[in-house]
Amino acid sequence: MIIERTHIVTLARGWLGTPYHHRASVRQAGCDCIGLVRGLWRELYGSEPPDIGPYTGEWAEATSNEALLLGTRQHLREIPRATAQPGDVLIFRLRQNAVAKHAGMLTEGHRMIHAQEGVPVSEVHLGSWWQRHIAGAFVLPGVAD
Repeated sequence: MIIERTHIVTLARGWLGTPYHHRASVRQAGCDCIGLVRGLWRELYGSEPPDIGPYTGEWAEATSNEALLLGTRQHLREIPRATAQPGDVLIFRLRQNAVAKHAGMLTEGHRMIHAQEGVPVSEVHLGSWWQRHIAGAFVLPGVAD
Protein backbone atom coordinates (compact mmCIF):
# COMPACT_ATOMS: atom_id res chain seq x y z
CA MET A 1 0.00 0.00 0.00
CA ILE A 2 1.38 3.38 -1.02
CA ILE A 3 0.31 6.39 1.04
CA GLU A 4 0.24 9.81 -0.59
CA ARG A 5 1.69 12.71 1.37
CA THR A 6 -1.33 14.87 0.56
CA HIS A 7 -3.54 12.24 2.22
CA ILE A 8 -1.48 12.39 5.43
CA VAL A 9 -1.70 16.20 5.53
CA THR A 10 -5.46 16.07 4.92
CA LEU A 11 -5.89 13.60 7.79
CA ALA A 12 -3.68 15.71 10.07
CA ARG A 13 -5.78 18.80 9.31
CA GLY A 14 -8.81 16.82 10.48
CA TRP A 15 -7.27 17.00 13.97
CA LEU A 16 -7.12 20.82 13.98
CA GLY A 17 -8.97 22.23 16.97
CA THR A 18 -8.72 19.02 19.01
CA PRO A 19 -8.20 20.08 22.65
CA TYR A 20 -4.88 19.31 24.32
CA HIS A 21 -5.13 16.37 26.70
CA HIS A 22 -2.00 14.66 28.03
CA ARG A 23 -1.63 11.03 26.83
CA ALA A 24 -4.91 11.12 24.87
CA SER A 25 -5.30 10.29 21.18
CA VAL A 26 -8.90 10.89 20.09
CA ARG A 27 -9.65 13.32 17.25
CA GLN A 28 -11.86 16.24 18.35
CA ALA A 29 -11.90 14.91 21.96
CA GLY A 30 -8.27 15.34 23.04
CA CYS A 31 -4.65 14.53 22.30
CA ASP A 32 -1.08 15.53 22.99
CA CYS A 33 1.69 15.70 20.40
CA ILE A 34 2.42 11.98 20.53
CA GLY A 35 -1.30 11.21 20.60
CA LEU A 36 -1.69 13.18 17.37
CA VAL A 37 0.90 11.00 15.63
CA ARG A 38 -0.65 7.85 17.17
CA GLY A 39 -4.09 8.88 15.94
CA LEU A 40 -2.79 9.53 12.43
CA TRP A 41 -1.12 6.10 12.49
CA ARG A 42 -4.46 4.46 13.37
CA GLU A 43 -6.24 6.38 10.58
CA LEU A 44 -3.58 5.41 8.03
CA TYR A 45 -2.92 1.78 8.99
CA GLY A 46 -6.06 0.71 10.86
CA SER A 47 -4.18 -0.52 13.91
CA GLU A 48 -2.74 0.86 17.11
CA PRO A 49 0.87 2.05 16.70
CA PRO A 50 3.70 0.56 18.75
CA ASP A 51 3.57 1.74 22.37
CA ILE A 52 6.36 4.03 23.56
CA GLY A 53 5.44 3.48 27.21
CA PRO A 54 4.33 5.94 29.87
CA TYR A 55 5.51 9.54 29.85
CA THR A 56 4.96 12.65 31.93
CA GLY A 57 5.28 16.37 31.34
CA GLU A 58 8.87 16.11 32.56
CA TRP A 59 9.29 13.03 30.45
CA ALA A 60 12.73 11.40 30.70
CA GLU A 61 14.58 14.55 31.73
CA ALA A 62 15.83 13.12 35.01
CA THR A 63 17.33 10.08 33.29
CA SER A 64 18.22 11.61 29.90
CA ASN A 65 16.23 8.76 28.33
CA GLU A 66 15.72 9.42 24.60
CA ALA A 67 12.64 7.18 24.48
CA LEU A 68 10.76 9.23 21.89
CA LEU A 69 13.66 9.56 19.49
CA LEU A 70 14.74 5.93 19.88
CA GLY A 71 11.18 4.63 19.57
CA THR A 72 10.57 6.70 16.47
CA ARG A 73 13.76 5.36 14.91
CA GLN A 74 12.50 1.80 15.48
CA HIS A 75 9.24 2.29 13.60
CA LEU A 76 9.81 5.08 11.06
CA ARG A 77 12.53 5.73 8.51
CA GLU A 78 14.84 8.57 9.56
CA ILE A 79 15.80 11.04 6.85
CA PRO A 80 18.01 14.15 6.73
CA ARG A 81 16.07 17.14 8.10
CA ALA A 82 16.74 19.13 4.94
CA THR A 83 14.86 16.54 2.85
CA ALA A 84 11.70 16.43 4.98
CA GLN A 85 8.46 16.85 3.02
CA PRO A 86 4.80 17.35 3.88
CA GLY A 87 3.51 14.31 5.74
CA ASP A 88 6.81 13.62 7.52
CA VAL A 89 7.05 13.46 11.30
CA LEU A 90 9.37 15.91 13.07
CA ILE A 91 10.76 15.28 16.55
CA PHE A 92 11.95 18.23 18.63
CA ARG A 93 14.13 19.05 21.60
CA LEU A 94 12.35 21.91 23.35
CA ARG A 95 15.60 23.05 24.96
CA GLN A 96 19.15 22.74 23.71
CA ASN A 97 20.82 19.58 25.07
CA ALA A 98 17.52 18.31 26.52
CA VAL A 99 15.87 15.03 25.54
CA ALA A 100 13.58 15.04 22.52
CA LYS A 101 9.98 15.13 23.70
CA HIS A 102 7.79 16.89 21.15
CA ALA A 103 6.40 15.77 17.79
CA GLY A 104 4.67 17.40 14.85
CA MET A 105 3.63 16.69 11.27
CA LEU A 106 5.18 18.75 8.48
CA THR A 107 2.72 20.39 6.06
CA GLU A 108 3.22 22.67 3.07
CA GLY A 109 4.97 26.01 3.08
CA HIS A 110 7.21 25.61 6.14
CA ARG A 111 4.28 24.76 8.42
CA MET A 112 3.52 21.96 10.84
CA ILE A 113 0.56 20.58 12.75
CA HIS A 114 1.14 19.79 16.40
CA ALA A 115 -0.47 19.64 19.83
CA GLN A 116 0.97 21.78 22.59
CA GLU A 117 -0.14 22.05 26.20
CA GLY A 118 -2.77 24.72 26.70
CA VAL A 119 -3.51 25.05 22.97
CA PRO A 120 -5.73 22.94 20.69
CA VAL A 121 -4.09 21.14 17.78
CA SER A 122 -2.97 23.85 15.40
CA GLU A 123 -1.06 24.45 12.19
CA VAL A 124 1.80 26.86 12.78
CA HIS A 125 4.73 28.35 10.91
CA LEU A 126 7.87 26.22 11.22
CA GLY A 127 9.97 29.26 12.07
CA SER A 128 13.63 29.47 12.91
CA TRP A 129 13.06 28.59 16.60
CA TRP A 130 11.33 25.33 15.69
CA GLN A 131 13.87 24.56 12.96
CA ARG A 132 16.78 24.93 15.40
CA HIS A 133 15.13 22.44 17.76
CA ILE A 134 14.47 19.60 15.29
CA ALA A 135 16.07 16.43 16.62
CA GLY A 136 14.99 14.23 13.73
CA ALA A 137 12.79 13.88 10.67
CA PHE A 138 10.99 10.65 9.78
CA VAL A 139 8.93 9.10 7.00
CA LEU A 140 5.93 6.94 7.85
CA PRO A 141 5.88 3.39 6.41
CA GLY A 142 4.57 3.12 2.86
CA VAL A 143 4.76 6.83 2.05
CA ALA A 144 5.41 7.62 -1.59
CA ASP A 145 8.68 9.48 -2.17
